[in-house]
Amino acid sequence: MNHVLRSLLISAAMMFAASSVQATIEAYEFEDKATEERFQQLTEELRCPKCQNNNIADSNSPIASDLRREVYRMLNQGASDDEVIDFMVTRYGEFVLYKPRVTEMTWILWYGPFVLLGIGGLVVLLISRHKRRPVSREVESGLDASERERLNQLLEQDKKR
Repeated sequence: MNHVLRSLLISAAMMFAASSVQATIEAYEFEDKATEERFQQLTEELRCPKCQNNNIADSNSPIASDLRREVYRMLNQGASDDEVIDFMVTRYGEFVLYKPRVTEMTWILWYGPFVLLGIGGLVVLLISRHKRRPVSREVESGLDASERERLNQLLEQDKKR
């Protein structure tokens, strides 16, 4: 009986501990609907530095929470979207952007696939043109004139049979 009572107490303690753990819900109040929409857009465009595959709007990490607070603070102080993004890039690098800017450092990222696609198309075009070109019979057979004459005689004899 003592064992059963201890199991029940442990179970109750675990349930109590689990129910006391709650996720913090952040509620931000905005002056107008436009600022709230800008906040939503910015937090969806900025990548969480810890999670790497989540934006800061969807991430539950402490750093994402800090970044959401920072975006909220900057928007309430009248910062533009570009100023918020520049601040985040200065602090965390280009990695924080889901859509990297087109700069000298990111040209290959933006234009590389098109260059590779063009090179691939050129290779396909050259290969298909090469295959269409007729091959001369001399190159094809690899025979000199006397051997070709002998082959023609043998073929004529075979046709007569």
